[in-house]
Amino acid sequence: MKVLLINTHHRYPGWSEGGLNASLQEVARRFFQERGGHVVETVVDKGYDPQEEERKHREADLVILQTPVNWFSAPWTWKKYVDEVFNVALGAGTLLSGDGRTRKDPSIPYGSGGNMQGRAFMVSSTWNAPADAFDNDSNPVFQGRSLADALADITATYRFCGYTVLPEFAVLDVYKNPQVEADLARYAEHLEACATRWE
Repeated sequence: MKVLLINTHHRYPGWSEGGLNASLQEVARRFFQERGGHVVETVVDKGYDPQEEERKHREADLVILQTPVNWFSAPWTWKKYVDEVFNVALGAGTLLSGDGRTRKDPSIPYGSGGNMQGRAFMVSSTWNAPADAFDNDSNPVFQGRSLADALADITATYRFCGYTVLPEFAVLDVYKNPQVEADLARYAEHLEACATRWE
């Protein structure tokens, strides 16, 4: 299995240094390497070449995004990465062939132009929000939305390209109630469950 791990943590000195996201990425790296997987990595903050990233996506069986959630979304550097890399893919017709629709057949649904069927994508995210903020109608921010709902702007890009989206993983309440060692162990268990389900 070829796995692409993308760490999109954006460093804010003195506030968010990226240690937790790096540790989660290390758990994923070890998990797949110990099982004979070929792992390639991108750390967005260290720079990247959009053409090379498009190639990495094209060759990977599984893509995992490791991201903090800043102001209810991935860092702005992630959006820049997506715009640049997926525009290369769109221009080349590799990861997708447009949005799937044609003028000749209006019954073809929007979002059916992906070429990455049989490939999978997963998000591992870190949040200040606690678990009880999700799936809770009384929460003033999420208003009943699930964690998957909150990550939909990320997963939609990959669904659009035909990827199967695996269940998300999240480390929650990282500022007021951190449980780092337990969360790292939980992540390995989550990867095991996803690998079993996907295979």
